[in-house]
Amino acid sequence: MTSTTPVRVAMIGCGGMARAHFRNMLKQTDTTQVVAMCEPSEAQYAASAAMFEAAGQPIPPNQPDLGKLLREHAGRLDAAFIITPHAHHHDQTKACLEAGLDVLLEKPMVMNAAEARSLIETRDRTGKLLVVAFPGSLSPQIRTASRILRSGELGRMWSISATVWQSWGPGTANTWRQQPEIAGGGFLFDTGAHMLNTCADLAGEDFVEVAAWLDNNGRPVDTLGMVMGKLASGAYVTMHGCGEAIRSCASDVRVFCADAILHTDIWGKWLRIQRQGRKQLRKVPVPASLGVWEQFLAVRDGTLPNPCPPEVGLRMARLWDAIKASAGQDGRPVKA
Repeated sequence: MTSTTPVRVAMIGCGGMARAHFRNMLKQTDTTQVVAMCEPSEAQYAASAAMFEAAGQPIPPNQPDLGKLLREHAGRLDAAFIITPHAHHHDQTKACLEAGLDVLLEKPMVMNAAEARSLIETRDRTGKLLVVAFPGSLSPQIRTASRILRSGELGRMWSISATVWQSWGPGTANTWRQQPEIAGGGFLFDTGAHMLNTCADLAGEDFVEVAAWLDNNGRPVDTLGMVMGKLASGAYVTMHGCGEAIRSCASDVRVFCADAILHTDIWGKWLRIQRQGRKQLRKVPVPASLGVWEQFLAVRDGTLPNPCPPEVGLRMARLWDAIKASAGQDGRPVKA
């Protein structure tokens, strides 16, 4: 049933990525009330507050201490949207779930498989909702693509080829994203996580073997990566990430099937299909979307089955573990 009152949300982390989400959330004030922010940086809070002021909306107060925020707003919150450095995701999500809040959690969900299993246990124990904010999994485009691929109408899937590129290395220098203990990885675990997750969604089955190479290019974390995988059906997946590209951020994903080629990107911005006998790709119509927060509300209302539960976070963590294991052996294949 659709909510008749706005969902009261606390924004945990209000940096640049949160402001990207705010742009869409401020278009949904009939369904969303941002009650409070939790941001340790005064400058980041000020930049986010300015967006509310410009939109003519009340500026949410800031409480930099999450524990205090949860106590001070007990009974006056419905949900939390967590958009913080990767190393903080597990503990902050656990605290919010145990405080009785539903949670939308920025990707990658956690640092490792053990943390993923812990959040699954917490979700089950508290009975609260946990959605991972992978825009691909939550997009109508990738959901439609996965449904079409599973239906068999494109024929047997032979392979998936994906590439993502960004000026990530120079662009994130001297930030937490290049601190391994906080970031958990480099380009392939950050922007590249979208590629790993979307390819897994499109594959719709387990990886059974993975070979990978990672190169730090003189930086503290990887900025170049190449992954080859074999799926349970025997289909192949190749995933290439270049975080040392010219100033840009884009991607390309193609799924090759017996009767068609499916084309999308890692964020689910578009969906096209070229069928047998056709000379070009044709756009597949899908419903419009205002992004991950709108999709989270639909899941919370019960109008959309959760496309990105913490089990997806566990899948991503296991794949990342296999990638690191293979890369640590100079590309030697490992069982996934």
